[in-house]
Amino acid sequence: MKAYMLLSCNTLSCKLGAKTKVLDELIKMGLSKKDIHLLLGPAEVLIQLCRLKNLDEFITKWFNPVRKTTTQEAMIDKMETFIVISEGKSFTQEPYAFLFLHTQPANLELVQEKLQNIPKILSADTVFGPYDVISAVKANDNKDLQRLICQIQSAVPEIQGVDTAIVASLY
Repeated sequence: MKAYMLLSCNTLSCKLGAKTKVLDELIKMGLSKKDIHLLLGPAEVLIQLCRLKNLDEFITKWFNPVRKTTTQEAMIDKMETFIVISEGKSFTQEPYAFLFLHTQPANLELVQEKLQNIPKILSADTVFGPYDVISAVKANDNKDLQRLICQIQSAVPEIQGVDTAIVASLY
């Protein structure tokens, strides 16, 4: 029997010049720097919430406060929330990038299995939301990341699309 862990991810797109203030507000809310990843890609911030007891806790403790910061201070243009079912081990090292993957529902388990067999893949988790799988990856630089994505496309032809977000330094 597989062990599952429920967690949430939020991606935020910040208004021009508001990213640092958004990061400061997230830290004030009690988020740890290890829960927040600054991205270069389709979104600018990824928040991982791993210590969730239930959906009510997520809504009252995290979703509503982030949402209200969005409307009150107009710092965030867009927020996407998705629920992640983590079936493997949690990654402990800082990823170089996150890959947001699309596949057919029937291929989900096969895609995860194939991804988990690629050495530079830190995680491959199911997503309920705008993507099918989110994968943290390690790479030495952009060329290494490009080689890894080519390797993934070759090894996992069931993937229909990939959005890539490179992790940047928080501060």
